[in-house]
Amino acid sequence: MSEEKARAQAIRFADVREIINLLDAAYDSGIHVFMCTTHDRIGEICAHVRSNPERYSKLEFYPCMPYAHKYANAVTEHGMIDALKRFLPAEGALSALVRGGVSIATRDVEAMARLLIDAEMKIFGGLRTPVIFLQNVVTDLLLGMGIKDAFRVFADHVRDRYNAEPGFITMNMPRLVDMLEELGMENPIVCASINKLGFRMCGGIDLYEKVIASRKFRPVAMSVLASGAIEPREAIEYVCSQKRIESIVFGASSKSNILNTKQLIDEYSIP
Repeated sequence: MSEEKARAQAIRFADVREIINLLDAAYDSGIHVFMCTTHDRIGEICAHVRSNPERYSKLEFYPCMPYAHKYANAVTEHGMIDALKRFLPAEGALSALVRGGVSIATRDVEAMARLLIDAEMKIFGGLRTPVIFLQNVVTDLLLGMGIKDAFRVFADHVRDRYNAEPGFITMNMPRLVDMLEELGMENPIVCASINKLGFRMCGGIDLYEKVIASRKFRPVAMSVLASGAIEPREAIEYVCSQKRIESIVFGASSKSNILNTKQLIDEYSIP
């Protein structure tokens, strides 16, 4: 909620070593999953983890794609077709280019979507990525437009190519759960804002609580602190009271924040 704090953190984390130090603090506290976008700088983190396999023997990545600003900037600078070509995967470059060209010519959107997923996943090569998430900027656009087949394309490719489970980030959990159920997706992973203020919870708190309690899916809670508007203990107590929430994703800028948040989650998760 503080622009000044956000600017200070951006300056601090411009040094990738600061990010790695924070990742180490989380890992050493027993948190072994790093959920991140496919921002180019994540490639540096992935390279560091690959070069230290013993240090990070239990670490898993949960990639969230696409990193929308990257595509928007590329389209602005280079145009739609050239921007797409820039993001084609390098592996089997000639084949990828040919397939990409055919996709553009025939408007084969599904083939192009699979190519772009592969391009986003390239930086995670050799690392464990058991769950791959579709970012809410795309999830909610597709949801609002009623383009159901796109969810199936994403889910099938993630499973077939990466032996991973598809996850979906949304600001409208009730409506997304309805659509995934219509598509026949069993027990899907859905990450959504869940907090006691209703921050970024389209449909409201009561509906969210009802859906969490009664529908078959695996909810992941984010924005539990409502961008800093709720005190950590109060926030974690509320989220952990929703018994079917399987995990919490939270951002942190210091080792003490990580340790305190994990301690609270452990405290309120005790049956």
